[in-house]
Amino acid sequence: VQLVESGGGLVQPGGSLRLSCAASGLAFSRYAMSWYRQAPGKERERVAAISNIGTSPYYADSVKGRFTISRDNARNTVSLQMNSLTPEDTAVYYCNARWEAQYWGKGTLVTVSS
Repeated sequence: VQLVESGGGLVQPGGSLRLSCAASGLAFSRYAMSWYRQAPGKERERVAAISNIGTSPYYADSVKGRFTISRDNARNTVSLQMNSLTPEDTAVYYCNARWEAQYWGKGTLVTVSS
């Protein structure tokens, strides 16, 4: 099983980024997918999640209204559109798949700074 994140980088406050996670080696459409993040010195937190069929999105209060999670079961991908970014969004973002087992990607770094 592989989960490979992409799309991270340096962005100015107020800017946008779109993260993608490409999954392989698993029955993707059976897995709920989530995005987590971990900032320096902080615990990993779940920021968004979506069911295996793309319903019931969950968002942490800190990102609600700014982030949007989506998935494409035909392409085995899950994305996170991040708008109105602030320095507090700076973190390594991880893709997570969960069903009978749980899998993690290696993460992609998002830095929000002027």
